[in-house]
Amino acid sequence: MVNYLKNIRRILITGGAGFIGSHLADGLLEQGYDVRVLDNLEPQVHGALQQKPEYLKEQIEFVKGDIQDRNTIRECLEGIDAIFHFAANVGIGQSMYQIANYISVNTTGTANLLDCLVHEEHTVKKVIVASSMSIYGEGKYSCPNCGVIFPKQRETADLQAKLWELKCPTCSALLTPLPTDESKPLYPSSIYAQSKRHQEEMVLLVGETYGIPTVALRFFNVYGPRQALSNPYTGVCAIFSSRLKNHTPPVIYEDGLQSRDFIHIHDLVAANLLALTKQAANYEIFNVGTGVPVTILEIAQVLIDTMQIDIEPQIINQFRKGDIRHCFADISKIRNTLNFKPKISFQEGIHDLITWVTAQTDVEDKFPQVHSELNKYKLTID
Repeated sequence: MVNYLKNIRRILITGGAGFIGSHLADGLLEQGYDVRVLDNLEPQVHGALQQKPEYLKEQIEFVKGDIQDRNTIRECLEGIDAIFHFAANVGIGQSMYQIANYISVNTTGTANLLDCLVHEEHTVKKVIVASSMSIYGEGKYSCPNCGVIFPKQRETADLQAKLWELKCPTCSALLTPLPTDESKPLYPSSIYAQSKRHQEEMVLLVGETYGIPTVALRFFNVYGPRQALSNPYTGVCAIFSSRLKNHTPPVIYEDGLQSRDFIHIHDLVAANLLALTKQAANYEIFNVGTGVPVTILEIAQVLIDTMQIDIEPQIINQFRKGDIRHCFADISKIRNTLNFKPKISFQEGIHDLITWVTAQTDVEDKFPQVHSELNKYKLTID
């Protein structure tokens, strides 16, 4: 891989001990970069002992610290040429009752990082921020009568009546989901989504203002080995896997036919490396997905079949506030601009995930705790 900025060699990954950051660190090491990781080893992700994960390679310089601590950030920036800013609290439902925490970590933590770049001497030449498809809210749709529609949240009365699909706000016809491109208006439907929008927009704004090349990557649903199986606020593939690992059924909200775009971690890493090395990425926003919608029910069934467990998914026909119905990526921009093309099929990726899942021990199923909390804070609709 040719690096258009030959003087970029030392990379900082905030939140780099987690699922996505650690895989990116591996990819950077393979390309000959020096990697420093800043991570607070959040107990919800890394366990109560907050131990550095074994998968984090010895060549990585690890700093245990918090993105909310400016002194730590200042020290971590020393000698750094480029930053991947991944540090964030993750979880749509939890963000709706831990509002101050999510804003403090995600929004204020990003502000701390940018403030250091503005006020401190540094050698940073590029910043790439992990944004999220969640900032779109609902995806892009087509109405048979009115054309392209960008709907906001569904009506409570429809959800109570179990009418899950979206209707045109003008003529009430049923809408058909379309691939969602980067120009879609943003309608974040959770505090988490709002904070990811903050991260994206702040990084791009400061980068443009001070002439620091910046890139925002809107990650769709990432899955693969190392995803925290005991973290009940992680991705659906990991949540379902932890349930199955404990011989309990995956719990599916609505009717299971809601769809998402699932991208394997290795493809996601490839997209991040392109964002780093391609000058055409500078000051741009890119979807990072596959463009292929997969229903939540399909996810559950593929995991059950692959793990060969005689369990049926539990469809509870309940709505979680903050959830959307359909959103999958239009990846034309990243394909045409950066020559990105996902290589790992969903079937291949699931086998990779399950191979790793089956090797894990002492996986605690914490979904009942989450379900109880959602009901406690009235974040579900029956």
